[in-house]
Amino acid sequence: MKIKSILFCSLALNVILTISFSDTYAQKQPQKDYPIQPVNFTKVKVNDHFWAPRIELNQKVTIPIALDQCYKTGRVENFKIAGKLTKGKFQSEYPFDDSDLYKIIEGASYSLQTNPNPMLESRIDTVIHYITLAQEPDGYLYTNRTIDSLHMHPWVGKKRWEKDPELSHELYNLGHLYEAAYAHFLATGKRTLLDVAIKSANLVDHDFGPGKLSYYPGHQVIEMGLAKLYRITGEERYLKLAKFFLDCRRNGNEYNQAHIPVIEQDKIVGHAVRATYMYAGMADVSALTGEVSYQKAIDKIWNDLLKTKLYVTGGIGSAGKNEGFSDPYSLPNLTAYCETCASISNVFWNYRMFLLEGDAKYFDVLERTLYNALLSGISLSADRFFYPNPLESHGKNQRSAWFGCACCPSNICRFIPSVPGYVYAQKDDSLYVNLFMNNTATVNLHGDQVSIEQVTDYPWSGKITMKINPGKRGKFNLLVRIPGWAQNQPLPSDLYRFKTPDRIKATISVNGTNAAYQLKKGYAMISREWKKGDQLVLNLPMPVRELIAHPEIKADSGRVAIQRGPLVYCFEWPDNKYVKIQNLLLNNKNSYQTEFIPNLLNGVTVIKTTGIDTDVKTGNTKQSIIAIPYYSWANRGAGEMNVWMKVQKQPVER
Repeated sequence: MKIKSILFCSLALNVILTISFSDTYAQKQPQKDYPIQPVNFTKVKVNDHFWAPRIELNQKVTIPIALDQCYKTGRVENFKIAGKLTKGKFQSEYPFDDSDLYKIIEGASYSLQTNPNPMLESRIDTVIHYITLAQEPDGYLYTNRTIDSLHMHPWVGKKRWEKDPELSHELYNLGHLYEAAYAHFLATGKRTLLDVAIKSANLVDHDFGPGKLSYYPGHQVIEMGLAKLYRITGEERYLKLAKFFLDCRRNGNEYNQAHIPVIEQDKIVGHAVRATYMYAGMADVSALTGEVSYQKAIDKIWNDLLKTKLYVTGGIGSAGKNEGFSDPYSLPNLTAYCETCASISNVFWNYRMFLLEGDAKYFDVLERTLYNALLSGISLSADRFFYPNPLESHGKNQRSAWFGCACCPSNICRFIPSVPGYVYAQKDDSLYVNLFMNNTATVNLHGDQVSIEQVTDYPWSGKITMKINPGKRGKFNLLVRIPGWAQNQPLPSDLYRFKTPDRIKATISVNGTNAAYQLKKGYAMISREWKKGDQLVLNLPMPVRELIAHPEIKADSGRVAIQRGPLVYCFEWPDNKYVKIQNLLLNNKNSYQTEFIPNLLNGVTVIKTTGIDTDVKTGNTKQSIIAIPYYSWANRGAGEMNVWMKVQKQPVER
C-alpha cells in the first residue's frame, strides 16, 4: 500500500502534525484557508507554574475521573448495549450523552501528543472499540435509537433526524465525534475512530443537502466537525455539507439562531453555546470557501456582544432560562449564567476571528475569558466543576463532581491540553505572540526554523523576556500583542472602562535598548535581522485598576470591579471572615496593595485594601479586606462572593 506524508492543520484547537497514512485518506491542501495559521501546540512546551500544572492535572485527574463517570453513569454501557456486547435499556439521562465520551476522547488525544501515556491510550482504545460496534451498518450512530427504536427518549423522533432541529441532538453528537476522530488520528495514527467518523459523515451527506433533508442542527457543532473532516480527507462534500447546515437555518427559533438566515443576523441571541459554536463554524466555512458574507455577519454579531452583552469576566449568557442571552445590558451578577461551555466556545470563536483578521482585540476578549470565566469552571484540584459561573454568591454555589448534563466537565477535558496552541501564530515571515507564559517553542517560519523562549511569571508579573534564536535567515517580523488592559482599554468597546487612566505605558526593549516598533492592530511589530541570543523584554504595567460599567448596566450601578493584569478579582468569605461581603462598601478613593502568597489557592497574588462594614449592628466600621482572583473562588467551600462592589458615596459639597 502506498504511503504518503501529509501536513494537517487544526484550526479549532491548533494542531499541526506531519504523519503518514494510506491513500484512503489522502488530503488535498485547501485552496483557501485562514490567512493566519496556528503554531502547533505540540511545538510549544509550557513549563510555567500557572498553566503547566493545569495541563498535567488534566491528564492525571480530570480525564480519568471523567472516564470513570462515563462508566458509572451508563454512558459507556450505552455503546456496549448498542453494540450487542451486553443487554439492557438506555442507561443515562439524555440522548446527547454519547457526546461526552467523544469530547473526552478528543481531550485525551490532544493530551497524549504532549505527554504519552500507554494506560490512558489503552483506555481510549477500549472505548473506541465499543463505539465501533455500536455503529449501524449504514453509518448511523446514536445509541438511544439503536438500543430500542420503539422506546426512545421523548426528545427523539420516530424517524431519524426529524427532531434534530428541536432536541434530539443526533447531529450535535456527530459533530463531537468528528472532532474526536480528527484528534485521535493525529495523535496516534490509528484509523479506528476516523473510519467510524467517515462512515457516519457519508451517511449524513447521503441524507442531507439540496433536494434531500433540510433539517438544520438544533445544537450546532457539526459544522466545525465537518470542516475538520474536510481538512483530513480532502472531501469537498464535507465542506459543502457544513455550508448547507448553515444556509438552511431559517424560519426557526431565535433560541438556536435559526430565526433568519445566518448571513442576515447581526445580534447575538439565544442559547450561548449553540450561538458561539455556530459563529466558529461560520468562520471555518468562510475561511475555507472564501465566502465573505459569513465573516461580515459574525463581525456584526461580535460587535453586538462586545457592546451590550459581555460580562467583565469574559463570561457570556446572562439568563438561565435559555442558557443564553437576554436584552442588551441585562447582565445580572447573582443570577449570571456564564456557562463554562460558553466560555470555551467563545474562545474558539474569538480565536478564529483573529485568524481571519489579525486583530489583537479578539485576543483581548479571548484572554479575559480564558483567565477568568473559563478557569472558574474547574477547581484547583481539577476534579470539581461549575456549570454556571455567577459573579455574585450568597453561599449557595458549590462545585460538583459531575452533572446529569455533563457537557462542561468533558469540554474542559478537551480544552485544557490545547492552551499552548494559542500562544503563537504565523503568517508568511511574521510571528505573532498572543499570550504570555513560560514556554519554549520552535516555529517553521517561511521555511526557516525559529526558536523562541518566554521567561515570565505572568499573570502575576507583567515582565516577559523573550529569547530568540533564528535559523539561517534571521529577518522576520515579530508581532507582540500589547493587551488592551495595558492601554487603558479593558475591552474594545465602551461596555466597561477603567475609573482612572494609568499613565505608565508598556515598554519594549531589545538587548537592553528601547525598541522602535509600529503599533498595528494592537500588536507591536518589530522588523529586524534577528541574531542568535537576542532578547526582547516586554514590560506591561500591572497596577490595580477599578472598573466601571456602562450606565445602562443597572446591576453594576454604583459599583466597581477590580482588575490587575488580565485577572478580574473578587471578594470571598474565607479571606474576610469578620464581615458579610454583601455589607461591604469600598472607599471612594481606595488604595490597594498586592502580595503574592504561595500557599494560598495554589499560589496567588492577593489585593489588600480597606472597606466599610455597613452592618447596622456594628455601624459603619472600617475593615481590612482581601480580594482574590475570580477564577480561584469556591475552592474552600460555599460562602459569599462578590465581583462588583458597592462604593461609598461622595459626601455632598455645601
